[in-house]
Amino acid sequence: MNQLRRILGIDPGLGITGYGVIEIAANLPVLREAGIIRTADDDANDMAEKVLSVYNGVVEVIAQFQPEAMAVEQLYAHYDHPRTAILMGHARGVIFLAAAQHKIPVVSYAATQVKKLITGNGRASKEQVQRTIQHELGMSALPDPPDVADALAVALCHYYTHRRIS
Repeated sequence: MNQLRRILGIDPGLGITGYGVIEIAANLPVLREAGIIRTADDDANDMAEKVLSVYNGVVEVIAQFQPEAMAVEQLYAHYDHPRTAILMGHARGVIFLAAAQHKIPVVSYAATQVKKLITGNGRASKEQVQRTIQHELGMSALPDPPDVADALAVALCHYYTHRRIS
């Protein structure tokens, strides 16, 4: 496998999509950029506009950082909240489209798999993930909102997984 230089991690959502870019320097992950892509909350902002906002935001991050790989949190569907899974599926669809258009391979990881690899606990709380990411990447403050920490966690998960099999 090729050595990765830059990984884009994505925590998909229609309201807030977290993203994090890590770069591998001297065989260690280094934070390059992290943030959120936020869509408008108002009722006038229809589904088409929301997915377009997510798509445009991801394309902008790809253009700026040119990652070699993208890691995306897998779709989680809770039987009590099927609408949430459907909405997240819309966001994931345009994220995958943006990656495909830029010929970036995408790998999906289950949230429990990411948490287990990053914190040692597949059921870790949001705060545990935030603290671990802060420590792993030498950040002065907790990554906030938690969507940013989740995106960085999935990027780190991909890095650690890729490093083991390289």
